[in-house]
Amino acid sequence: MQRRHLLQHALSLPLAVSSLSLRAAPSAPARLLVVFLRGAYDCASLLVPITSSDYAAMRPSIAIGPPGSGDNKAALPLTADWGLAPVLRDSMLPLWQRGQLAFVPFAGTDDLSRSHFETQDSIELGLPLQGPRSFDSGFMNRLAGVLDAHDAIAFTDQLPLVFRGPASVPNLALNGAGRGGLDAGQAARIAAMYQGSPLAGPVDEGFAVRRDAARELGGTPSGGMQGEMAAASRNAITAKGFEGEARRIARLMRERYRLGFVDVGGWDTHVGQGGASGVLANRLGELGQGLAAFGEEIGPAWDQTVVVVISEFGRTFRENGNRGTDHGHGTVYWLLGGAVRGGRIVGEQVPVNAANLFQNRDYPVLNEYRAVLGGLFVRLYGLSPAQLQRVFPGAAPRDLGLV
Repeated sequence: MQRRHLLQHALSLPLAVSSLSLRAAPSAPARLLVVFLRGAYDCASLLVPITSSDYAAMRPSIAIGPPGSGDNKAALPLTADWGLAPVLRDSMLPLWQRGQLAFVPFAGTDDLSRSHFETQDSIELGLPLQGPRSFDSGFMNRLAGVLDAHDAIAFTDQLPLVFRGPASVPNLALNGAGRGGLDAGQAARIAAMYQGSPLAGPVDEGFAVRRDAARELGGTPSGGMQGEMAAASRNAITAKGFEGEARRIARLMRERYRLGFVDVGGWDTHVGQGGASGVLANRLGELGQGLAAFGEEIGPAWDQTVVVVISEFGRTFRENGNRGTDHGHGTVYWLLGGAVRGGRIVGEQVPVNAANLFQNRDYPVLNEYRAVLGGLFVRLYGLSPAQLQRVFPGAAPRDLGLV
């Protein structure tokens, strides 16, 4: 095989490593996994405002009933004001009851574009909305740099914007494990081409990561939506089958990695969203099962683990004419893990009614994401003010006591 063809084959692999080598980082014992729900999920069908007099009126076909209003289709009581989607009864409710699940409503970015792509990019960059922006530096890459963490990984088919930057971060497409790819001889020839060069170490390390992942996953190293709704997912895996992916992620983070990112697509529900059952409920149920499986599979390391579930924005509080919801503003973040101080709904809140909707349509953003995540990182890693400014320039951390 010619050198050009070998390089083309290597570039097509789901694992990519930048020019710095990877090594263990015992100085950062906490494990953090960020789960990005691409497409903007409807948070009012996850965390149900059970005391809102406007909720059912504005959602005549998709509202979830308050606790006690129907067998297995009513919201599960969490607090006096909030209930949980009934489809999460067996997966997330036990974590809430054990104090290992918390929610931050009215969360998000002040970006008002309501564009999936612009807002996803804005959040992954983690930079002030006003001022210069570089697409070569995502906030999780900067966090890895501050922590001197060489055990970070993206569980994606391409390195996501959030992990771009000078710190070395591999990416691994887990749903491609076990299919095709380079054999041992081809890998050896590629490594030989770089022997003696500055890239020799990263290339060798890249193949080592692939071999380790393949062993953990029990395989070998491997190489229906349409239009905007499909594009909003940016080739992310779907919630269907997420449980298997989550277990694979857990095995890798249990043994080697402490800082991870995965995106899950399919949340742009403009049409036929459903309520306690239906399309969205099915996806939430599959996501919940996957997150619970992650906690089970990671074993004792769960006690030092935090999983953060975010999305680019929320959706309209009123349902639309297609029994779905449109692009909104504020959303709800989830935090789960053995290290989380859960069983709580935290952050600034307002009553959920028409008078408090942003622009008469959406949840407002009262808990800005850089402040929320900044406060979490300060507690989780003990970051100094200067270190936090490297991760989120210009942000003021907000300590919600999440860990």
